[in-house]
Amino acid sequence: MIDRGFHHDGSADHVSTLAPDPGETVTVFVRTPRDQRSGVYVRTTPDGEPHFTEAVIDRETDHELWWRADVVARNPVTGYRFLLTGPADPANGNPYGYRWLTARGLTDHDVPDATDFRLVTHAAPPAWAGAGVIYEIFPDRFASSGARREAPQWAIPCDWGDPVAGTGPATPRQFFGGDLDGVRSRLDHITDLGADILYLTPVFPAASNHRYNATSFAEVDPLLGGDAAYRALIEEAHRRGMRVLGDLTTNHCGDIHPWFRAALRDKDAPEREMFFFTDDDLGYEAWMGVPSLPKLDWSSERLAAAMEEVVRHWLRFGLDGWRIDVANMTGRLREADLTHEVARRIRRAIAAETPDGLLVAEHAHDASGDLDADGWQGTMNYAGFTRPVWSWLRGPGVRLPFHGVPAEIPRIGGGDAVATMRAFSSLVSWRALTSSWSILGSHDAARIRTVCGGDPALVEVAAGLMFTLPGTPMMFAGDEIGLEGAWAEDARRTMPWDRPETWDTRTLGVYRDLIALRRGEPALTVGGLRWLHVSDDAVVYVRERAGERLLVLAARAGHAPVRLPLGAAATALYGGADLAPDPAGVLTLPADGPAFHVWRLG
Repeated sequence: MIDRGFHHDGSADHVSTLAPDPGETVTVFVRTPRDQRSGVYVRTTPDGEPHFTEAVIDRETDHELWWRADVVARNPVTGYRFLLTGPADPANGNPYGYRWLTARGLTDHDVPDATDFRLVTHAAPPAWAGAGVIYEIFPDRFASSGARREAPQWAIPCDWGDPVAGTGPATPRQFFGGDLDGVRSRLDHITDLGADILYLTPVFPAASNHRYNATSFAEVDPLLGGDAAYRALIEEAHRRGMRVLGDLTTNHCGDIHPWFRAALRDKDAPEREMFFFTDDDLGYEAWMGVPSLPKLDWSSERLAAAMEEVVRHWLRFGLDGWRIDVANMTGRLREADLTHEVARRIRRAIAAETPDGLLVAEHAHDASGDLDADGWQGTMNYAGFTRPVWSWLRGPGVRLPFHGVPAEIPRIGGGDAVATMRAFSSLVSWRALTSSWSILGSHDAARIRTVCGGDPALVEVAAGLMFTLPGTPMMFAGDEIGLEGAWAEDARRTMPWDRPETWDTRTLGVYRDLIALRRGEPALTVGGLRWLHVSDDAVVYVRERAGERLLVLAARAGHAPVRLPLGAAATALYGGADLAPDPAGVLTLPADGPAFHVWRLG
């Protein structure tokens, strides 16, 4: 788990450029203990054939050597790893005199190339994305302007404080009346919190409150205030220096969308090729068999062109990028697999309108096979962040479903949680990792407050991890005031603007302070990551950039004191007191918990 002084990651301290051009020579650096005086090689596989280059010592410090080597970004994705040779030393974890360092860590045996570090020459994600903090809004439940609009036939009108129907036929039909002017009226709350990227779930007309069954991609739902309200929201967000992301279903539309109605009416209609019609009882392919969500056929050039125009139209309207719903299934059905082609087309459509636009994919499990492919620039990192954090910080008495798995959320130790994070992060490039969203919950998941058994101290630890580990933090509106929800639909509760006495002001302060810390410390957005200590109840890591080091301790419970030979004083930035090393240069970290601490190392 801890790599005994050997380290490399994809951050700027270790890679001369994160956005190389095809064929560019990139300088990479690897750190070793001072006794590793020879036997350091970088291995690449240009055009599929292994190639070794001997590294040279670039510089040394009191405790380590920095080695330098050049890697040519010969292919669109160039993998590389480090070979470390020398005398066998079983007592210090080197039984054979032969070790590999890959993104998965240090091993004394051969491991597959899938965990190699990566240089990627495809278009890089925009810098603003990884540096930002995302605030997700489910429009029907966030805020209402008070405008009176007649509820459609599908809707069940509700008062703002009514409980949500977490299950049953009323769940998608409850209509609380949140709208885009309501969102605009509450931007002060979001900017005061420190978030600077708005992500709204779909705003297109649809026969549901979630609007993932769009009846049109050409306009904004009049129930939300229509195009004018959307434009006013985007313009006001931009005036405040914020970005706005849309949400698009590229896998399906609603069954009353004009494209589908035309295809259903006439077998000779040109729209017929845009869907999958079958001979079974339903007569067409639908997402997960849900009749109201007919699946789109991306082998149709008509469909592809129409969806590209949707993407481009709303960017011209003012959006700064897209989150793609059900990206993992888009373009996939039995023998057909066009997902990467679809992603490339959408990314290029975005670039044609907004060169620094963002494209992020929804993917609830292993997204590694779909990233670094000139399409999706990041993912909603449920697999590599949400699930290990939930499993580590789950309240002792909590019994909740494990986000799509027919089992309850397990309660695991810190070692397994960190191993999960590293397993998934090792399969993608550093820039895909840092552009992916670190999520504690969303409109599709339980609330972190409920996962933590209602304990605000555990929520603080979870939020600390979200704001200090590599990745772009994304919070679901209401997390910052302690809203609860045991599963996705239950979590879609209205924001209690009229009941401030129900807000958890401690948690609100935690979110504000952690966002301010992240925004004020570049090491937390562009710095590298080294794990220093892992135990069942505590994990310690360093984020570092250009000589600056931030030391982070996250503890879910009281634990044995952690002693680290860091040889430097630690100035408290969050959660604790300053620390001084003992005469041997060892820092002893606090043993309390649940607790979250951040220090600056001298």
